[in-house]
Amino acid sequence: MVNVIVLFAKIEEARSIKNLLIRNGINVTKVCTTGAQAAHAADSYDDGIIICGYRYPDMIFSDLASDIPESFDMIVITSKNNYEKCRESGIVCLTMPIKTQDFINAVSLTMENILWERKQRKTGPKERTEEEKKVIRAAKLKLMNEREFDEESAHRFLQKKSMDHGINIVEMSYMVLNDVNLF
Repeated sequence: MVNVIVLFAKIEEARSIKNLLIRNGINVTKVCTTGAQAAHAADSYDDGIIICGYRYPDMIFSDLASDIPESFDMIVITSKNNYEKCRESGIVCLTMPIKTQDFINAVSLTMENILWERKQRKTGPKERTEEEKKVIRAAKLKLMNEREFDEESAHRFLQKKSMDHGINIVEMSYMVLNDVNLF
């Protein structure tokens, strides 16, 4: 589920947008009337979308954009007068009046993009702990001293042997350090 925060200066507008989204199958996490409320809500979640107007009682959209995490996207609904200012900022901007289907499509597309980015973060390589890095470095140093490999060749040796044995490179490094026969 993608976190959707709706922010408009007038609570009636915010509730109207919220109801429109809900009728079209999009869950709304939070409804806000100030930029500070929306920024605080965004800090509570890993990622999401803020659907908002151009101006709020305490700030404008560009101030809010600098206050929220980078993992949040914004969709700004504004008048034609403010459209150019919004568009120049690189934030998705829709002008009023807007067709319901165009609005829902823009929100859905943004949600799909967030879900894709979330999946990419999860499938990316895991960061090794300092201990694992030390073990790999020690194994490479041992190979460099005993077999006269350069660092790159030692690393490739560890990679190849770990693939041949079906284990990860850290386990292979432990085997090298414990003098397990690898040939």
